[in-house]
This record gives sequence, C-alpha cells and structure tokens, in this order.
Amino acid sequence: MTAPPVVRKYRPELQGLRAVASLLVVVYHIWLGRVSGGVDVFFLISGFLITGQLVRSVERSGGIQFRPLWGRMIKRLFPAALTVLAVVMVASFLLLPANRWFQTIREIVASALYLENWQLAADSVDYLAKSNAVSPVQHFWSLSIQGQFYIVWPLLVLLVIGVAKFSGNRFRLTLLGTLSVVFTTSLIYSVISTASDQAFAYFNSLTRVWEFALGGLLMLAIDHVNLPKAVRVLLGWFGIAALVACGLVLQVSTVFPGYMALWPTGAALLVILAGASGTRLGVDWILSSRPLEYLGNISYALYLWHWPVLVFYLIVRERSDVGLLGGAFIIGVSIVLSMLTYHLVENPLRRSAIGTRTPWSGYRFGLVLLVPVLAAAGTWQYTAAQQAGAYDGIMDDPDHPGAVSLTPDFTYWGEDDVVPAPPFVALSDDAVKIDRDNCETSPHYEDLRVCQNTLDGPAERHIVVVGDSHSEQWVTALYLIAEDRNWRISSMYKGACPFSVVSETFPNNEDCVEWNAAAAAQTIDMDPDLVFTTATREVRVGLTEETPQGYVEQWRNMEAAGIPVIAMRDNPRYDYKPSECLENSGLDVASCSVPRAELLAERAPYEFLPDVPANVSFLDFSDYLCVEDVCPPVIGNVLVYLDENHISASYVASMAPMLEEAILDVTRW
Repeated sequence: MTAPPVVRKYRPELQGLRAVASLLVVVYHIWLGRVSGGVDVFFLISGFLITGQLVRSVERSGGIQFRPLWGRMIKRLFPAALTVLAVVMVASFLLLPANRWFQTIREIVASALYLENWQLAADSVDYLAKSNAVSPVQHFWSLSIQGQFYIVWPLLVLLVIGVAKFSGNRFRLTLLGTLSVVFTTSLIYSVISTASDQAFAYFNSLTRVWEFALGGLLMLAIDHVNLPKAVRVLLGWFGIAALVACGLVLQVSTVFPGYMALWPTGAALLVILAGASGTRLGVDWILSSRPLEYLGNISYALYLWHWPVLVFYLIVRERSDVGLLGGAFIIGVSIVLSMLTYHLVENPLRRSAIGTRTPWSGYRFGLVLLVPVLAAAGTWQYTAAQQAGAYDGIMDDPDHPGAVSLTPDFTYWGEDDVVPAPPFVALSDDAVKIDRDNCETSPHYEDLRVCQNTLDGPAERHIVVVGDSHSEQWVTALYLIAEDRNWRISSMYKGACPFSVVSETFPNNEDCVEWNAAAAAQTIDMDPDLVFTTATREVRVGLTEETPQGYVEQWRNMEAAGIPVIAMRDNPRYDYKPSECLENSGLDVASCSVPRAELLAERAPYEFLPDVPANVSFLDFSDYLCVEDVCPPVIGNVLVYLDENHISASYVASMAPMLEEAILDVTRW
C-alpha cells in the first residue's frame, strides 16, 4: 500500500518550522554570539523529508532511482551554495588580512566539496589551529553533514531493501528496526564522544546521524499518531517555546551534540507531531502563515548568507560584536541577499530543464558550477603560495635581525623601510616545526608522543622539552642550537596542558593529569641532562601572571630523580592578534602595542616562592619580547607573534643565540 503523502500533508508546518529554526540561528549568532540548536532542527527535518521520499519511491516502484535522485539534490543545493562561496571568495580576498587567506581558501574548498565539517574537526584536534579566526564559511559545516547524509541515506535504504527481501520481512518494519539501531548507536557514540572530545565531536558526522534517524523514525510513525486537538495545541506551543529557550539556557557550542541535543530535536519533534490542530489557538496557524512559509522558502539562502555578512561586517567595522542597529542591518542585508538568491538563482534553475534531459545531466550541471569555484580557489591558493614561498627565513638576514636588535652594542646595517618578516600571508605557517618523522608513542600513555631531532652521531647533551605549546614553541631555537652543538632535543607536548601535577588550564581535566604523570615518568626514564619547560602562565593585562604550585611539585619530582630544570618565564597573551593588528593598521606599531607595565611586573612571581627546588634555574626573556616601555608587535623587523599568544617561529629563531648563551651560563656546560 502506498504511503500517505507525508511531505505534502505537513509541508506548511515544516516550512514554518524551518523558518523559525533559521530565525533562531540568525538571531542567536548575530545578537547573542551563541548557537541556538536550530541546525539540529534542520537535521531532523532533513531526515523526516528524505526518509519519506525514499519510502514512497520504494513502495511505488520497488527501488530507488539514484541518478535522478542525486541529480535533483545537486540542482537544488549547488546553485545557491556555490554562488555564496564565489561571492565570499572575492570579499575575502579584498577584506581579509593576508594571514587568514590560506585558512579561508582551505575552508572554501572543503565547503564546496561538502567536507567543511571534517576540516573543522581536524582543526579542532590541532591546538594551534584552534586559534584560527572564525572563517566566513565556517557555517558550511552543517551543510556538509547534510550533503553527506543525502549520499549515505539512500544507500542505507537500499541495504534495507535487500535485507527485507532476504529475510522475508516487510520493508517498513525492517527500516524501522534499522533506523532504531542507527539512532541508538549514533546517540551513544555522540554522548561518549562529546564527553571525551567535545570540539571534535561537534563537527563529526557520526555524532549527528541519530538526529537524521530520529526524523526518519518520526516519518514512519507519524501517520499512526492521532492526538486530540487540545493536546496538539499544547504540544505545538511547548515545542516552539522549548526550541526558543534552548539557546538561552544551554551553551550549545560547548555541550552539543551529546544527549543535550535531544532538547531542540525533541522540541521540533513535538511541533511536527502537533501538526495541524484545526484551530487558530495552535502554533501551526502561525507556522503555516504566508510570511513564515515564504521565510521557510528562503531559509536555505538565509542560512548561507547571514554568517559571511556577519563576519565581514565585524571585519569592516573592526568590532568583536554587534549592537541592536548593527544586528538589524546584518539581518536586513542577509534577507535581501536571500530573496535575490531565491528568485534569481534557486527558483529559475529549479524550474528550468537544465540538468534533467538525461540521467547524467544533473551531475554535469553540478560540475559546471563547481569547477569555476574550485579553479578560482586554486588560483588564489597558487598566488598566495607564491608570495609565501619567497620567504625562506630570517637567518643571516641583516634586514630582519629580530631579537638580536635588542642586544647590547647591536648596529643595524640592513636596508631602510623593510617590510616585516615573515610576510603576512605566510604568518599562519610560521609555527614551530617538530621533526614528526622521528616521533614514538610512550609506553607510559597512549596519548603521549616523544619526538626527537635527527643527529648524525651520539648526542653531546640531551634536553627534554615538556609541557604545552608555550614550551614547545622554544623548540625552534633549541633545534638551531642543537645543530651546532650536537644536542638531542626530545619534546613532549599537549595543548593547553603545561607541565604540572594538576590540570591548570581546564580544572579537573583527568586526561591532562594522566598525560603529565606519564610525561614525568617518561622524562625520568630518559634521564636527560636538562628539562626545559615554562615557569609561569597567564601573562595578561592586569598583571595576572602566576607560578602555580603544581609546577613546583613537578619540578620537585625532577629533583628527586636528579634532573636539572630550566623554567622559562612565559610570554604575554593578548585579547587580539598583534601581527594582524599591525597589518590592518597599516604598520602602525604604536596602535598595536601594550604598555609593558600592564602585562609584566618587574619581578616574576616565582621570585616570591619560598620553596623552589634547588634543581630549578629560571630564564626571563621578557626583555626580548618587550622593549623598555611597551610590548610591540614587531621587533627588529620581525613579527613577534603568530597569533594572540604564541611567538612566531621566526622570532623564536632570532632568540637562539641568546638562549644558547643563557643555557650554557646556567648549566656550565
């Protein structure tokens, strides 16, 4: 028996619900700087609609026509998405700082290929990549998951068809059981993954599958639900109220997509179950209204446009948030662009015969749209790479002395009016380079990797660098010293986890505590000549610098093993990116500098500790990171900072001679 036309039956309410979800996403993003949970509603609706479409196809013809199915999806999704990507590419080239080009190009390509969620997931496990500025196409992560779903879901239903025929069970019953297993498995995985690594789980397609499956289960069950009118009214209003409240009550971006995502998806489920209440008291009367139905029609384009409009608005206005008028302007511009896209791009192409003449026409049409975007991105990538490739470092470059310019008796003999190094377009890649080909997993902990530099013969000395990225950044200079002195440099690094006996950055992070315990055990096993780590943390405006007691306890562990420690005073952290500020200000150093007295006290906090172990020596390179009165973004024609708190590899390299002298002085080697 052919299934009732579920999509047509619930279309007005679904369009209205889609419109409400879109408005929530836009308003929460723009005015509150939060995530609303509206994206999860999109996933549920997508699961509901495509499952209904596939079930009808199977029950009507006994199978699935894949080529026309995917061809129609390409025709529906590609035109608006690729139009936005093309416009964003041009705007990014004109408005974005050059140091953000490579990130933006990478994400535009990933978005065009519907892989943006995996690109962001990969960046989420790269600690330095976490400091990437928000890109104008970051919101394509959800569209990427939907695109992947549209490919996988018909294949899953095809598998169900085969299982049903083989087992002799009814197709709908087999599909119901399959979606129940998918829902349960994905939800359990989502809960576990969110608890262990929320940043990665947020963009992981597998942690979101249950939301689509829930929509599919709802589609299979909805025609068997017959609720009284009063119950429909209550469910509808309760669902809408819960959906609106979700983003206000929950910090969605930090707790999703685990079990908390049941809140917005459950709210949407209630609204769909309420359906047509038959009374003006029901929320469906509003959801099925012409204005909301129209907003539902342009909701796809609205979602595509609102985020880049917001990002570029903040860049042009040089602001970190928007006010009431600014938010209204962004929404107005986004709606106008959405209407133009809907009426001039989406609708004409959807109604045309383009991509429908043959089974492969849709795919050819998709390639015609996709190839120019990828070609433009590739051209931009090549041009930027050519600019970045011209930079081969500052070593022996008289134009870029860096920290050496602050040493006594220094005389500058380079050219005048030199552009700072590295070039802004190459800055994002100017991070510490560890010899990753020479890394091994420690037997003490599976998450602990020990990396070493390559030597021609036996090492004269062995230094272990351990801690977070603020310890690891000094490896650039240590590698240079090691080349001349034949030192073995072993590095153990975990982002946001400095060498302590507790988790300093994120309290009660057991993974960090276990990693540090394993790193201490591994260090003792290696019995190095020296341990190099950080002595302080949180050097910010307001003189917040501290030396935690957990550091001291870890140094004491090294003392018990007879291992000397050199602890480096940490570098300042800013609430902006000094190098990016310098680029945006037209190389106005003064406007991007901070008074030194606001960041660094004259005496470091470790000087006041009464119980510093005898094996610890301290180094303070603040005089190479700041001049007498200010901490500037550029010193000796070299950009000091990679981002808001990490020193650029070029500037660290310029400190190698002074670091070598300081280590030799402390150790008497």
